[in-house]
Amino acid sequence: MTYLDFEKPVAVLDAEIERIKATVPPEKQEAALSPIKKALDSTLEEVSRHLTSWQRVQLARHPFRPYTHDYLSRFCTDFIEFHGDRRFADDDAVIGGFARIDGKPVMVIGTRKGRNTKENVARNFGCPHPEGYRKAHRLMELAAKAGVPLVTFIDTPGAFPGVASEERHIGEAIAVNLQDMFDLEIPVVCVVIGEGGSGGALAVGVGNSVLIMENAYYSVITPEGCAAILWKDRAFSPNAAEALKLTSHDLLKLGLVDGVIPEPAGGAHRDYDKAASSVHDAIVRELKRFEGMSAEELKKQRYERFRKIHFFAETVQVPAAETEESLSGKANPEK
Repeated sequence: MTYLDFEKPVAVLDAEIERIKATVPPEKQEAALSPIKKALDSTLEEVSRHLTSWQRVQLARHPFRPYTHDYLSRFCTDFIEFHGDRRFADDDAVIGGFARIDGKPVMVIGTRKGRNTKENVARNFGCPHPEGYRKAHRLMELAAKAGVPLVTFIDTPGAFPGVASEERHIGEAIAVNLQDMFDLEIPVVCVVIGEGGSGGALAVGVGNSVLIMENAYYSVITPEGCAAILWKDRAFSPNAAEALKLTSHDLLKLGLVDGVIPEPAGGAHRDYDKAASSVHDAIVRELKRFEGMSAEELKKQRYERFRKIHFFAETVQVPAAETEESLSGKANPEK
């Protein structure tokens, strides 16, 4: 297990549990472990209750956080993966295909990262190329033809911004997805399970319902990118994370997401099965909401959902003019 800085109290208790399991006779382990496990549960709850925006970003990027394929393997059956965009190549940063959830057919599409260097190189560290979004688009159209709901899993820092992406028109690929997802005549449920970065996330995020996991984030830019622009220093990333209002609870208050999926105490990486159960229940609940709705009703609901997102706050801060009054310390209320 890898521990973040603010998880050090948890690391100490986990280490003690492992020590007891390795050194204490089996018949005495239950008595020895009981108080440690109680302390661990209490510590996890305490840590989870006081997380800052930046700490939630770190949890969203946790190297052992469950990825798209971890959820698919736990509650999707009969998964048939599709490959390629039929134009250029197959992008392993995007996974998708037909599956069943509780016996009902769906199309699942998700962005994904890798667990090790080899997987991360193959999946471009979770940053899709244009062909990844075109593969997703192909599967969206296939889902519409088959008349099955679409479920997307979002976990990407953003689309790959390199020369290769520009040469193959990454902007156009994302724009086409945005346009055509609004026209899908099937229910669409989107779940942000980790990082939700900019247009790279939104390209598979136009849904009738958009959900987010408790320690995931959804933002127009990463905190590091924001800090580099506003403060010219990535050291201000925690300040940027707070200012961006990118956490699940901030987004719910702003009306940008429709629901927050709770995670196990300490984060989804602490218990894959429990996290997957919460995601499964949320998806099933949302799909039931749209049962019986006509194609036109689904399109209208999806369109209106995004049209009503118009919250903004405008403030203007005018620097004090360097007049004789300001330099001498005399107040000038009009300025």
